[in-house]
Amino acid sequence: MKKMLAFLGMIVLIGFFLTNCSSETIPSENGTIQVCFTQQDNCSQILIDLINNAQTVKAALYDLDQEELIDVLKTKNSDLLIDEDNYFGYGKEIKGSGLMHNKFWLIDDYVVTGSLNPTNNGFNKNDNNVLIIKSGYIKENYEEEFDELKNNEKDKPTQYKKIILSGNQIINVFCPDDGCENKVLSVLKTAKKSIYFMTFSFTSDPIGDYLISKKDELDIKGIFEERQAKSQKKYTEYYKMIEQEMKVRFDGNKNNMHHKVFIIDNKTVITGSYNPTASGNKRNDENILIINDKNIAKEFLQEFERVWNKTNQ
Repeated sequence: MKKMLAFLGMIVLIGFFLTNCSSETIPSENGTIQVCFTQQDNCSQILIDLINNAQTVKAALYDLDQEELIDVLKTKNSDLLIDEDNYFGYGKEIKGSGLMHNKFWLIDDYVVTGSLNPTNNGFNKNDNNVLIIKSGYIKENYEEEFDELKNNEKDKPTQYKKIILSGNQIINVFCPDDGCENKVLSVLKTAKKSIYFMTFSFTSDPIGDYLISKKDELDIKGIFEERQAKSQKKYTEYYKMIEQEMKVRFDGNKNNMHHKVFIIDNKTVITGSYNPTASGNKRNDENILIINDKNIAKEFLQEFERVWNKTNQ
């Protein structure tokens, strides 16, 4: 009998342990997200104002050439990481087998990220998005990523992959550490009604094949950067989708449509530096935010419609 009671007690304890371990605890906090778009807002001035009023400025950037911004950064003794392809003698040069393709800033309590390279073209000619986020948890993620890049450390797990920010869930992952392609694909597979996308470079067969497989079930519309797609004719997903008579178009910007955006069911936005390509997933240093917020999605939908209406059909 004693052995039976001990056995049953062990079963109860195991059940309690498994139940409590299987329930995910997602950290929660209040915070803000501001979005700006380069063809609608003065993103350059917004960023300069943030930096002018800041005590500390760090950034991991693929490219930087906007002179007014550089002058302001020099007055702040900022800590910059610049990819070797675009290094110009200021900050630290980051070398690697892939690109250090990030475009993120740590400005006091804020994380600034998105598709924007802070260049003259990036601000004034290309279609880009910028997110200004006030979140302690997300700031910690980006601080750790910044230190990892600066110190040439690799494959550290992201501390807060999911958080609740003012009631809305955000997923924050980095490439290649967190498997960006699979993360994007898993979110796309939650779509019930629609997927819209704007992509500078899109050669991912897993993501492209999934969208093609859902063309008759979901409202799918996509915009590809024309010159990039034509230069990648053997690899781009554009021509495969055209053959399937999907609603995809080339952009109408004579410069670059530089977004890397998916909008799912008018409520979830995927954005960041990651292009859905093999290099973006496996070789480059990239970052992604997956934001489940109808108000943020509405702003990106307006940008999508603006770009869609200017496309080369």
